[in-house]
Amino acid sequence: MTKWPVGMIVPLQDPTPFSPFRPDEWQQALDVVAASGFDGVELAITNPALLEASEVAEALKHRGLRLLSITTGQAAGLEGLSLSTENEEVRRRAVARICDHMAFAEEFGAVVIVGSLRGADGNMKLLHESLVECADFRPSIHLALEPLNRYESRLINSIDSAMKLIENIDAGNLGVLFDTFHANIEERSIPEAITRAGDRLVHVHLADSNRWIPGFGHLDFTVVWETLHQLEYPHALVLEALARPSVDELLAVGSNLKSKWLSGDSLGGNG
Repeated sequence: MTKWPVGMIVPLQDPTPFSPFRPDEWQQALDVVAASGFDGVELAITNPALLEASEVAEALKHRGLRLLSITTGQAAGLEGLSLSTENEEVRRRAVARICDHMAFAEEFGAVVIVGSLRGADGNMKLLHESLVECADFRPSIHLALEPLNRYESRLINSIDSAMKLIENIDAGNLGVLFDTFHANIEERSIPEAITRAGDRLVHVHLADSNRWIPGFGHLDFTVVWETLHQLEYPHALVLEALARPSVDELLAVGSNLKSKWLSGDSLGGNG
């Protein structure tokens, strides 16, 4: 059975609701993440130009953790950056920011996520142009376009809409992120959506139907694992869930998910 690396989110500069850790305790957070059985982390980075990649690399190496991915959306909420805005100055800053993330990711081979930074209500043609430019910047680094549900963005709500844009751009390093929470809202069939992504699927986010940790909502994760196995998905799974029902349950995912896969059981809780 495929062993997918499992990670959780750690913020480096600004807090996120999808991590129980504060940015000023990121080093201690890495200790907890490693001790909890996770293989790596997704770092929430607002502005990578303000960080030393070598310090992060040493901290991860010391704990035996991989940098699996970088989430970029905090720059949208805090600075108003958007890859699809018709405000050209803001769009240029957004493109430059994603390029900075890609440059930071290069040392680690990490995936760079394009989620809310694409804009909540922008211009699809400009999003296309921005993604072309970003993909060209570092062809060796995967960009993962994340479909978001209709309540968070009107641009790219489903895997099919993401794939149509990706196929139109035709950059080898531009892929798609499958998020189980968003898919539960937008997709007619979760297995069909995963299959539609095919070999362009480069990252997966895990959360249950209520954005609690897997097993405490009504999603059937068995079909997620089965479809990923059928697809021979080779990349990571990262927990992007609220710390509910508890932080302890959140931290337990690192080891619990692996034991459930190996045993063939479904998840705990209600899943």
